Amino acid sequence: MPLARRFSAGGMDLGINMTPLDQAHAAMEAGGEPEALAFWRAFADAELFLVLEQEAQGDTLEPRVFDLSMGRMLLAFDIEERLASISDMAVPYAALPGRVIAAQLAGQELALGLNLGTGAGCETVLAAGSLDWLVQMLTQEEPEERRAQIARLAAPLLPAGLGQALRALLPAQAKGALAQVEYQDGGWGHVLALSGLLPEDAPRMGRAVTEALAFSGLDAAALDLVFTEPDAPLFARIAQAGQLVQPMPLAPRVEPLAPKGPGTDPDRPPRLK
Repeated sequence: MPLARRFSAGGMDLGINMTPLDQAHAAMEAGGEPEALAFWRAFADAELFLVLEQEAQGDTLEPRVFDLSMGRMLLAFDIEERLASISDMAVPYAALPGRVIAAQLAGQELALGLNLGTGAGCETVLAAGSLDWLVQMLTQEEPEERRAQIARLAAPLLPAGLGQALRALLPAQAKGALAQVEYQDGGWGHVLALSGLLPEDAPRMGRAVTEALAFSGLDAAALDLVFTEPDAPLFARIAQAGQLVQPMPLAPRVEPLAPKGPGTDPDRPPRLK
């Protein structure tokens, strides 16, 4: 698994509190593989400000490519104050999730400079190979359906933090049940039962659970996903032997001040020239 490489250029102190990416990067530097995976997931979910050559034209973006001593790369910043610090003039940019930027750069052999020249805690260079790796992590195959009969259920034994990640995935009307499972054919692992989902939510949840597993250090084969009705005996059995997974409380809704730019619609990703 690639690690983010720290870049130090004697950057300026902007008087900015640590951002979530700063915190994730610091934890990665002080920790091991779980913390490194947590950084990459935080990067994938973060909204980043990507420097452009010119203002966006519709859904087409032209990122500015910088030829630096470390190689050719794009530049992105995790907050607008850090973006503004690189120039006294207005800098054209697009606000995009890290996962979208990585997907558009995959296979292009371009690195991504994150917060370069700002002195930020997560000031770093993400190598082209690291971005390719991230895209592979985000596009893993979903778990396959298992037909074997359950022989025994027990309390789950999964990495710390995975339960919290699963809670964050659940819609408000849904709930989950998580347990360690042993099947009559000798197979074993974990099973997650989800109930209260709308039919159209199932494919999205399958992809989201697979991604949460990948960033916990597990592969999709480590957990079987089943969809049940809320009053299904199987759901109750798994919840009783294991643990109930409730959705995270909804945060107060804040209306956006203005429409967002290209890349905010997941069904219409921006085209990078």
